[in-house]
Amino acid sequence: RQELPDLVRLLRELNRLELQEDILYRRRRDGEEVLFQLVLPEELRSIVLTSLHDDMGHMGLERTLDLVQSRFFWPCMAADIETKIKTCNRCVRRKALPERSAPLVNIKTTRPLELLCMDYLSLEPDQSNTKDILVFTDHFTKFAIAIPTANQKAKTVAKCLWENFIVCYGIPERLHTDQGPDFESKLIKELCQFSGIVKTRTTPYHPRGNPVERFNRTLLNMLGTLERKQKARWKDYVKPLVHAYNCTRNDVTGFTPYELMFGRSPRLPVDLAFGLPVREHQTTSHSQYVEDLRSRLEESFQLALKNAVKSGERNKARFDQRDIESER
Repeated sequence: RQELPDLVRLLRELNRLELQEDILYRRRRDGEEVLFQLVLPEELRSIVLTSLHDDMGHMGLERTLDLVQSRFFWPCMAADIETKIKTCNRCVRRKALPERSAPLVNIKTTRPLELLCMDYLSLEPDQSNTKDILVFTDHFTKFAIAIPTANQKAKTVAKCLWENFIVCYGIPERLHTDQGPDFESKLIKELCQFSGIVKTRTTPYHPRGNPVERFNRTLLNMLGTLERKQKARWKDYVKPLVHAYNCTRNDVTGFTPYELMFGRSPRLPVDLAFGLPVREHQTTSHSQYVEDLRSRLEESFQLALKNAVKSGERNKARFDQRDIESER
């Protein structure tokens, strides 16, 4: 029976197990932070996998594993998650968009809102005849926002930039786009000048110099997992899918975009369903909270920057090797 092998494996974790209000948890260290994973019985595991894979945009193995193991524990968890993804019909049917060979542009940022990247993504029209998505990504945190729009006119772009980003998150220092006519319009230039934003753009020789393109591929893959009926209403799923992306750990920074942007971990429906404790530091005053938050963010920013530099070096080496092989 399954219970016996599970029990044997749990006994190996005995020194990490802890009862809290008659609920069994496993202690896990994540850097300097100690997390408590809820030990999950077999009958509840499929519910968790559905919530943290199917309902989170059908992310890949690493991101799904991080979502699960930051909250739960059970024996052979990684193998179960791998099996789940390999046998997921919607993941199997979806063909991930390939990486296209192109010049690699490394841009270094050290803080949120230092550089906001903006681009348009076009899809087949949905039942409301919507076909365009305006995408914003904060280069440092990788935090993304996507807004389905009726068109790509400069007035639409300016309205979305102001109402959906600046009013909600603040004024970025720089705004980076391609050389599309609506991004280079007089209206956008006036908005940037009014807001004190430095406007930059990609060159025609290196059109992939806009880092938002990587997120565009991720969003297209997530939308590709929708069922046929859902695809007819893809506009309704854009914001939930982007939120799911923001709540999963980014392989470049090592943090979730949500955490780097807001300084705390996101609360997901599965956290509420299982009554998981809030991962927050206890504070006695507003000033202490601000001081603690500033300290944690500074540490996170430094670590994210180191991870991003390492990732950039690996990517550059891979692209350089690809160029060498293509010239042979």
